[in-house]
Parts: sequence; C-alpha cells; structure tokens
Amino acid sequence: MGLEEEIEALETEIAETPYNKSTEAHIGRLKAKLAEKREKLEAQQDSGSGGGGYGVEQSGDATVALVGFPSVGKSTLINALTNADSEVGSYDFTTLDVNPGMLDYRGANIQLLDVPGLIEGAAGGRGGGREVLSVIRTADLIVFLLSAFEIEQYERLDEELYHNDIRLDTEPPSITVRKKGKDGIDVNASAELSLDEETIKGVLREHGFVNAIITIRGDPDLDELVDGIMDNRVYLPSLTVVNKVDLIDPSYADTMRANLRDVGVDPDEAVFISAEKEKGLDALVDRLWEELKLIRVYMDKPGRGVDYEDPVILRAGETVDDLLSKLGGTFDDRFRFARVTGPSAKHDEQQVGRDHTLADEDVLRIVASR
Repeated sequence: MGLEEEIEALETEIAETPYNKSTEAHIGRLKAKLAEKREKLEAQQDSGSGGGGYGVEQSGDATVALVGFPSVGKSTLINALTNADSEVGSYDFTTLDVNPGMLDYRGANIQLLDVPGLIEGAAGGRGGGREVLSVIRTADLIVFLLSAFEIEQYERLDEELYHNDIRLDTEPPSITVRKKGKDGIDVNASAELSLDEETIKGVLREHGFVNAIITIRGDPDLDELVDGIMDNRVYLPSLTVVNKVDLIDPSYADTMRANLRDVGVDPDEAVFISAEKEKGLDALVDRLWEELKLIRVYMDKPGRGVDYEDPVILRAGETVDDLLSKLGGTFDDRFRFARVTGPSAKHDEQQVGRDHTLADEDVLRIVASR
C-alpha cells in the first residue's frame, strides 16, 4: 500500500470511528499517524518536483495571496488593483503561473499574488496544487475570492488549505515538547485538560517520543494537540471577498448572505465587490490594510523636515528597534535615542528608546552619534 492509500485509509477510519471518551486515545493515535504520513508524502512530492513551488520572489511590505477556484475573477481583480498584467478569460485555468502585482496604498507596497485556481485535491497534488499551496504558505494574508453564485466553494478551499497544514484565523497552541533521557512521558498542564493523559501520551508516541516532557498551556482539543507537536503548521489571517455582485438580482442578496453563514463566514465581515466593474475596491483595499495590521511611521529628517510621502511601513506592535532594522545602514550602531510625536507618545517630542512600541502615523526623529 502506497502512502496515498495509507492516508486515505486513515482518513476513512477516523471518519467512521465515533468520537467519545472511550475512542479518544485511539483517534488521537490515528490523527498523529495521519499527520506524519502527510508530512512524509509532502516531502516526497517536493523532492520529486525538484523542491516544489513557483518560486515567486517576495517583495514589498506585505504579501497577499488570492485564493479561489478557476474563473472567480482573481486575474480581473489583481489587474484592477495593481500594475500586474494577468491574462483574463471567461474560461477555466486562464492563469497557469503565479502573477504578482504591487498595490501602492498609504505609502505601503503590498504584493498581491494571483495564483492558479485551486481545485479539489490540490493538497494531494492535483492540478499542480502542491506548487500553488507552497506559494500560499509564504503569504501574510489569504484572501478567499468567491463568486456570489458559488459560496459553497469556501468550504472546499478551506479544507484544501487545512490539509496543507495552513491554519486560518487562529493562534498556535501553546505546547512545547522536550526530550529527556528516561522515565517515559510526563504531562505538565497550566489548567485542567479535556484530553486525558493516555490520549496525549499516545499522540506523542506516534510522533516518536518515548521519554519526554510535554508542557501545555490552555485546553487544546485533539487536532490542536497534534498541530502543537508538528513543526510545519503555518498560521495566517484570512479575508473573504465575494465577487460578481453586480450580476445578482437584489432579491438574491439575502440568500447570498445566508449561504455565507452556512459555510461559517460572517457576512458582515465579508467584502462584496465587482472586480470587472471596479466597484467595492476602495472598501477592499481598506480591509487589506486593516487585516495586515500595517502602520506608517513618518521620519523627521534633520534639515529636511518630516517626510510624509515615503513613510516607513511596520506592523502593529513593532518597536523603534524594528524600525532601525528596516532602515539598515549605520543607524543601528549609532542610535542614541529617538523623539516621537503622535499616537504612541505621551507628549510631543517624547524621548524614547529601542523598546518603544510605535503606532500608525507617528512622527519619529532619530538622534544618533556621529
């Protein structure tokens, strides 16, 4: 039996085994085994294709991957938003390679990737899906682009990403595993766990741990436990965008919103657009900025004043030290202190050090030694 057949057999057994306390440990071992075999298959496929992936060079301040089935309008959208030249057609599989475009917004360069349309089975390699998914894993934000008439595609796309170890809109479980020399497996937890110790130990053994200490914070479920032990999971935010709304009858709007709720998407959090008519794009770009958590810092340059045209782009929560790293040059070595005016400052011209957390539209002046 090959790896793909073994994976299919494990998936079937997991699906057909009722989940309860008496079967929890068994299902845990099955899921751990499944994760290991998927990782092995992925390594084989990447090796067989010379490493996999389309090799898109990331550039700019952030990268957004447009994910969708063929012919949902990804090429039309990226052409409307950026300087890309992605072929547009009314037939499936128009885009056969990854086409990057650059969106200039609020002084930030946001790279948008128009990737080939995903199809079911992409995580298993169908339709070049493994290469597509390898590109998606490197993005900072995933945008699900759906047709207003095919909302159900969301579930299939989400499943393909999940099977490729991409976890959306969630934080990594706080789990650490440390090997030790003897005495089996110890379980340390910060709170009462829903999973019993035998289930946890069984999952660890399936991953090859014989003597180890596992430390768990929070109360993870079985899938989160497996994720926390594996080291190939990617955690990314996502945004759902519904295209072709110009083609729907107004009476269909409530049905469309209900369809979104049915697949687990809050319609109030989705963005509705017409890429072809270029409607709703301003709202979309605003949401991209918000979801990427970008901030602008304007530099006060000696003798030249504040440069409002070319801000330094950072992520929310980053500090003066992060800004120095981004600037490069000799600032890092020569830095003495900085003066900041704006939302993060207690008062104008506040003197701050490297650990000061910056905010959107701060004005910063660096004081450096000569």
